[in-house]
Amino acid sequence: MSTTWPPDLTTFEFNYDNYKDTMPCYKDDIKNLTSKFVPFLYSMVFIIGLLGNSTVVLILTKYKRLKTMTNIYLLNLAISDLLFLITLPFWIYYDLQKNWVLGDAMCKLLSGLYYVGLYSEIFFIVLLTIDRYLAIVHAVFAIRVRKVVLSILTSIFTWILAFLFSLPEIIFTRSEKEKSAHTCSPHFPHDTMETWKQFYALKLNFLGFILPLLIMIICYTGIIKILLRRRNERKWKVVKLIFIIMIIFFLFWIPYNLTILVAAFQNFFFTPDCENSKQLDVAIQVTETIALTHCCVNPVIYAFAGERFQKYLSHFIRNHIAVHLCKYVPSFLKDRRERVSSISPSTGEHELTIEF
Repeated sequence: MSTTWPPDLTTFEFNYDNYKDTMPCYKDDIKNLTSKFVPFLYSMVFIIGLLGNSTVVLILTKYKRLKTMTNIYLLNLAISDLLFLITLPFWIYYDLQKNWVLGDAMCKLLSGLYYVGLYSEIFFIVLLTIDRYLAIVHAVFAIRVRKVVLSILTSIFTWILAFLFSLPEIIFTRSEKEKSAHTCSPHFPHDTMETWKQFYALKLNFLGFILPLLIMIICYTGIIKILLRRRNERKWKVVKLIFIIMIIFFLFWIPYNLTILVAAFQNFFFTPDCENSKQLDVAIQVTETIALTHCCVNPVIYAFAGERFQKYLSHFIRNHIAVHLCKYVPSFLKDRRERVSSISPSTGEHELTIEF
């Protein structure tokens, strides 16, 4: 039984020994291979992602006062990434020990956090796209509807929806003793196991690929038509940032989604055998690792694509970090005092919108 993260995605048990009249398919070599690099990669994802997304949350809440719909969605997007990340240390330990010691409740909780984070991120990226569409294509209507109250209500509804879509994984994932160790993995009803695997694969691909792609095509088609008629450099930067966020998400998650789809419906694509089963396991592990690293990407997009965000971040570093690290360097403090007025955020109605 695999002990990699997330447990219910890499433990589909596409094993050759599930088929009659065959020899058992041993996968110890695959497990040994993944155990060498997975904990290290996940540790790097955890450190970089936690630092980046925590910074985004800090800057947004400290300087922005969350008065726009766009920034409320960006805040929730960063929180969605953090839900992935806070579970990684537990799964790294699980992968190293090959034994789940935290009990059934923690098994369900951590699996639930992963899937709630996954689906909420998809939904908030969709909301950001719709928000940009309304602001540019239907500007007059957007003025009336793009209110803080509505953004909060839609955010709450989004989290509820993400939880509901995660329920099957939460319900079926549990801790059980198998052979000499405890595992944390999905346990579908035996008579409907294949059906549940296929349902999950279809749900992940519809919500994580087909639906967001359709919305992106519709919204960006309308946005581009408007911007081609009205040349506005600021609005083009807005579109570019959201477009980059979505493209990055797709590039990181589509290989994994398609691999899960092929694995769930492998009987339709090829004749299952031990070698194919091993190749699927490796493909799932590799694409899963790529997908998880998306947690580190969004903060990088904010930092490099948003000049205003850089300004606020620079202000925070100089006033709350550098002043403590360099308090014994008078020349640095003098230079900081001279420049702080030029980079200090406005205290009026000017809001941080990360180039929006």
